Amino acid sequence: MTACQSGASYSWISADHSVPTAAAAAEMSVTVEERGRPNTLDYRNIFHAVVEVPRWTNAKMEIATKDPLNPLKQDLKKGNLRYVANVFPHKGYIWNYGAIPQTWEDPNHKDSDTGCCGDNDPIDICDIGNKVQMSLWALKRQSYIEPFVAFLIKSAFDSQVCSRGEIIKVKVLGTLALIDEGETDWKVIVINTEDPESADFNDIDDVRRLKPGYLEATFDWFKRYKVPDGKPENQFAFNGEFKDRDFAIKTIKDTHEFWKALISKNCSAGELNCTNTGVSDSPFCCSAGDAEAVVKS
Repeated sequence: MTACQSGASYSWISADHSVPTAAAAAEMSVTVEERGRPNTLDYRNIFHAVVEVPRWTNAKMEIATKDPLNPLKQDLKKGNLRYVANVFPHKGYIWNYGAIPQTWEDPNHKDSDTGCCGDNDPIDICDIGNKVQMSLWALKRQSYIEPFVAFLIKSAFDSQVCSRGEIIKVKVLGTLALIDEGETDWKVIVINTEDPESADFNDIDDVRRLKPGYLEATFDWFKRYKVPDGKPENQFAFNGEFKDRDFAIKTIKDTHEFWKALISKNCSAGELNCTNTGVSDSPFCCSAGDAEAVVKS
């Protein structure tokens, strides 16, 4: 679950179901830049994303889709906390990694492009912006930095930090179709709208031009990141080709439609927990009091 602040008070929401997909929208419809048709999803191409794993960290954090209100939790492997190995020359995750809320890769739908069903999760994002995680605790560990100086340093860099659990606005640039153990697992390439270079990025070719080697490193990372765990290299649809922005937006739209069927109970949720506080016409919607009771239980 995520805490949203309003004035001096907080309310509890589902990180997966209560945050609108499109930015600045109560429904998936309203954005701010006049490009495209108003009141449509592609009007400005700005979406919300939940940061699960900040860049250069290794803890495999993810939205817990089977828990009430879907908190961020560290994944477990054979009862142990899961960490992604460093795959040379990479250190941890090479982007701010997360998910677009109110999307669902339906495990019962075979994608016509990939030939595989969805992985039962919200759609993933890789934020290529420049924000990184900066820990005040880590700064304090440096014996030559006084605690107050460390605080000032972190304060100065707060605008450049992307924190775990943060809800950010991102611009979609393209997507990579990973086939993970026989399931479709889209990786949408995005850039944080607060990044100083975001205005220069509008499609996947801009990433090739302005960040040469980044897409190749992304492909390599997803291909090999499970190899240290004894698993084979991952496969990709489209021979590993990155698809453009329009293709990516269509994919997000499709997975949002699957999510709408899920949250409306028009299809089986299986083990997924759809409890939420933000979708008023959903049979899974609960009150703020009920949500707080879940958090305290």
